[in-house]
Amino acid sequence: MGNQILGVHDYMQLYESHILVDVRSPGEFEKGHIPSALSCPLFSNDERALIGTLYKQKGREKAMLEALNYYSLNVKKIIEQLIALHKKKPELRDQPVLVYCWRGGMRSGTVCWMLNLFGYKTIQLRGGYKSFRRLALQTFEQRFPFIILGGKTGSAKTEILTEMKQTGAQVINLEQLAHHRGSAFGSLGQERVPTQEYFENLLCIELLRMKLDAPVWLEDESQRIGAVTIPNSIWKQMRESDVIYLDIPVEERLKNILNDYGRFSSEALKDCTIRLQKRLGGLLTKQCTTYLTEGNYAEAFAILLHYYDKTYRESTAKRDPSKVHQLKTDTGNAQHNVNLIMNFLHEWKLQADSI
Repeated sequence: MGNQILGVHDYMQLYESHILVDVRSPGEFEKGHIPSALSCPLFSNDERALIGTLYKQKGREKAMLEALNYYSLNVKKIIEQLIALHKKKPELRDQPVLVYCWRGGMRSGTVCWMLNLFGYKTIQLRGGYKSFRRLALQTFEQRFPFIILGGKTGSAKTEILTEMKQTGAQVINLEQLAHHRGSAFGSLGQERVPTQEYFENLLCIELLRMKLDAPVWLEDESQRIGAVTIPNSIWKQMRESDVIYLDIPVEERLKNILNDYGRFSSEALKDCTIRLQKRLGGLLTKQCTTYLTEGNYAEAFAILLHYYDKTYRESTAKRDPSKVHQLKTDTGNAQHNVNLIMNFLHEWKLQADSI
């Protein structure tokens, strides 16, 4: 038994197949943590604040003595959490427990020491969560072979990428990571929005999984998705990448919009529409909300689609035209359009290989 200390690159090779324990305070965890980590705080928010104040005002010894008042009870809770987890997943009982704190020092080291006494093998993250955050920022500076799937609102881009992923393509669903579908209506039906830091952590993990010798597919997005922002370096790469632009008839796109958003109440849809009033204009906002009140979702969505089409055209016009590859299709069916894209990519590759 014992404790091993690993650097962040080796540590991240193990984290998905082991129990990962974050011993920082709940507030630190809430702001951002390594995805899939369990929150097992050595100190509560209030306890950590008190210990920190004592450290600054009265020194290390006083702070450590105060910490001992909470240590045994909180470590007991951590061990109880692990015992309960191992009962559910006995196959992990003989695997080392991965542990980290902020800097990889006192808190994680102390917890690892106690877990070792209870017979657990542990692996501590050298440099702690801070080293993972450095890794994330470094990852965003790397070059990735992005291909962007573009198309106006209602083109079923997310469904297409989901189909492509099932066939083995490398896909990162930014909207899924952001818990937002990227428009004024994007929060409808979504889970709790992540913090900016946690969104970046999720994106880092996705990027680390990607092989650099094959395309990485992303949906064309604004830099801001709901409450979070795509890191500048990744956003810049996205804007410089080739775009496969699906040109789908407005009638087909309207069908997709009705399928996606027709299940929501008129009140929820009106609230979202009102947020667009400054850009949509008073008259169109009133017409749209009236249609929604009447249950005439098709007319309401047609107005909104016209607005979003204009916005998307303006965004696409800012791209390098030679990087935008338009594919015309007469259907909004995702599977049909996946086949269309794959055929185009095959021809594209043959052309590139012949040059």
